[in-house]
Amino acid sequence: MAEVKKVLCAVDFSDYSPIVAEYASMIAKCAGAQVIVLYVAPSLSQYVGFHVPPSSIESFVGEIVTGAEDTMNAFVKENFEELDTVGKVVTGYPAEEILTIAEDEKCDMIVMGTHGRKGIDRILFGSVAEKVVKSSAAPVLTVRPK
Repeated sequence: MAEVKKVLCAVDFSDYSPIVAEYASMIAKCAGAQVIVLYVAPSLSQYVGFHVPPSSIESFVGEIVTGAEDTMNAFVKENFEELDTVGKVVTGYPAEEILTIAEDEKCDMIVMGTHGRKGIDRILFGSVAEKVVKSSAAPVLTVRPK
């Protein structure tokens, strides 16, 4: 029988993130599992070639991460009050980071939202959730916005 000891909850701090957290929380409570809440801050390294000094980019990313860590602490406190929960903020490409953290932390399940993009938006921006679902060794629960 499948055991869930560790759940990765990937969030983007949108208005929809508390609903994703609710699903992760419910699963963790039922299974007695730990929750790792993950936010992936955008990596701005691809902009280094645009005549912006790398130190300015690093400084800006540092500010984003600091702000995200404060937001993460409040989010965990508000949404995972009675659970064993760890908040993590990393920078990079979301799908890659979610898959890497899930593997490194030996997560038994991933819970994440989808943006429900369709048509040209989906073609242009792709789907982080789709990439994670296709590549994850662990089961993935995706939660669509209403």
